[in-house]
Amino acid sequence: MVRDYAATRYAAKSWSRARRVVARIEATRKGHYIVTNITYGTPAWLYANLYCARGQAENLIKRLKSQLASDRTSCRSPLANQMRLILHTAAYWLMRTLRDAIPKPQPLASGEFSTIRLRLLKIAVRIKETASRVRLAFAANCPDAELFRSLVGALSLRPT
Repeated sequence: MVRDYAATRYAAKSWSRARRVVARIEATRKGHYIVTNITYGTPAWLYANLYCARGQAENLIKRLKSQLASDRTSCRSPLANQMRLILHTAAYWLMRTLRDAIPKPQPLASGEFSTIRLRLLKIAVRIKETASRVRLAFAANCPDAELFRSLVGALSLRPT
């Protein structure tokens, strides 16, 4: 439970000057402290819009590396490694787009990429293509069939 935000100035022995410290005070023993040289903005704004956003960016990079294996650049050719990174970036964009299209009440709307890949991409489906449409036939016991139906509309490229 967050109680309040506070700001003060502090200088550690190894620092050449005092810096602004923003503290998120909680009802538990654990608190969060941010040392910054940013002089504007309220403590709550600094914490929510800068500190948390930086942490979210780090989480997204970690997800890109761990769940899409983008840190594997083991080819001898730098051009091959560059192409591999381009493909991983495209896969990351695809997974973000797919996850963002999932309706928020669904648990997968905040799911990890590996979970989304297992539940939505690595499934068996029969494809029947005609001149005017493509039909996907899922197994009768597909647990995410309703989610697939909702994603078709959300990901549709039809003009609005």
